[in-house]
Amino acid sequence: MKLSGGKKITLLVLSLLIIDQIVKFWIKTNMTIGESIPVFGDWFQIYFIENNGMAFGMQFGGELGKLALSLFRIVLIGFIIYYLRNLVRTKAPSGVLYGVSLILVGAVGNVIDSMFYGIIFSESTFTQVAQLFPPEGGYTSFLHGKVVDMLYFPIIDTTLPDWVPFFGGEKFVFFRPIFNIADSCITIGVTYLLIFKRGYFSKEAKA
Repeated sequence: MKLSGGKKITLLVLSLLIIDQIVKFWIKTNMTIGESIPVFGDWFQIYFIENNGMAFGMQFGGELGKLALSLFRIVLIGFIIYYLRNLVRTKAPSGVLYGVSLILVGAVGNVIDSMFYGIIFSESTFTQVAQLFPPEGGYTSFLHGKVVDMLYFPIIDTTLPDWVPFFGGEKFVFFRPIFNIADSCITIGVTYLLIFKRGYFSKEAKA
């Protein structure tokens, strides 16, 4: 049976969200904060951290900033869903549909962490693995959960020579950010649309 464009998009979004959440659940219930598992030598690691902010561990204020960011994400998700439905209805190119779908996956994947992880998990620490549905309740309230990150690519990890001005003897790491599958979906979706589908949006703007 041939699937319609809308069903294909729905299947893609749900599949990636499930993968994102399965990985995060495994990390939360099997690793402590700061624990690292080498995947391909030292340049690709599963390195568990949590953050209260935006993608790639960036921060956005304290508790009030966290709440504002979570609410903004929910509003943004509503807009993306509305926009994506219009794209499907007007039979936009499949590349545009998939690019926007990836952005939606990223937004939903991380807001799930913020909405529910503080309620259903105990707190992860440097010595204690989190427990799912702890008897004493979760570590924080609705919309205040921490986002789980785990993908780390320190492609270059070295100490700079002493002769380097200002930074001689300092540790240098490239690439430092630690992120998750949802972050990757946003990055891939935005990059793809900017590089390959910019002409489509230019025509839409003129129209």
